[in-house]
Amino acid sequence: MRFSIGEFSRITALSVKTLRRYHEKGILVPVDVDPSSGYRYYDEENFHRARAIRTLREFDFSLSEISSLFDACDEKKTDVLGELQRKLGEVEQTIDRYKEISRSIASLIEKEKENEMDQPQQFEIEEKQLDTILIAGHRMTGRYEDVGRGLALVCRKMGRQINGKPLTLYHDGEYKEDDADFEACVPVRKGKDAEGIAVRELTGGRCVSLIHKGPYETLHESYRKVFGYINEKGYTSLVPSREIYLKGPGMIFKGNPNNYLTEIQVLIEN
Repeated sequence: MRFSIGEFSRITALSVKTLRRYHEKGILVPVDVDPSSGYRYYDEENFHRARAIRTLREFDFSLSEISSLFDACDEKKTDVLGELQRKLGEVEQTIDRYKEISRSIASLIEKEKENEMDQPQQFEIEEKQLDTILIAGHRMTGRYEDVGRGLALVCRKMGRQINGKPLTLYHDGEYKEDDADFEACVPVRKGKDAEGIAVRELTGGRCVSLIHKGPYETLHESYRKVFGYINEKGYTSLVPSREIYLKGPGMIFKGNPNNYLTEIQVLIEN
């Protein structure tokens, strides 16, 4: 039994244009083509192949992959199964990738929401005990404004292992313009060293703390209060000092710098 291209289009739910393209690609060749009129005719075997093509296209096989798969049908059955297994692995990798993207987007949304919410604010100097925590850090030498680049690197590398607000450790005991020694860090649940990133314990201790509200350019005002307090109490300040970024610019929206919250922590000893 033979069918014209129009009839075959109806019974396969494939457009005439698509059938012609499949013919040109060599993956669905009509059983006969009238040499004088060029009319294409199809049979039952063509129908079964057309149905297979539709199924494979639903599985996101490309036309070249389908062509390779049909070629394999002329060889061993294991070759066909191997191609199907390869496609299955590819699909599973894509699913895993989009799951990771979904988690990242959800995390970003939550962080942006946090940046928009009013948070409890404390502006009095206090003394408190800091616990030892596990951090991933990228140590840098340069200008202080470069810390954002370091934090972006660490956050990107550590991903789901991040376990708290980002922070910077300042290893100098003084202000430096061009060769400051600082470390962009994030607390982590677990992890291992990566290129340019060290995972280690950050030892705790007693510190003087003050939450600064406002842009980073005005942090020196709060540092003046912290070191004034330390000197008044007769304490000795230790390095590295820390800045914890409780509320700052988001990954997408900068937000209002006047609402940024940064906790300054300077470890002390008597």
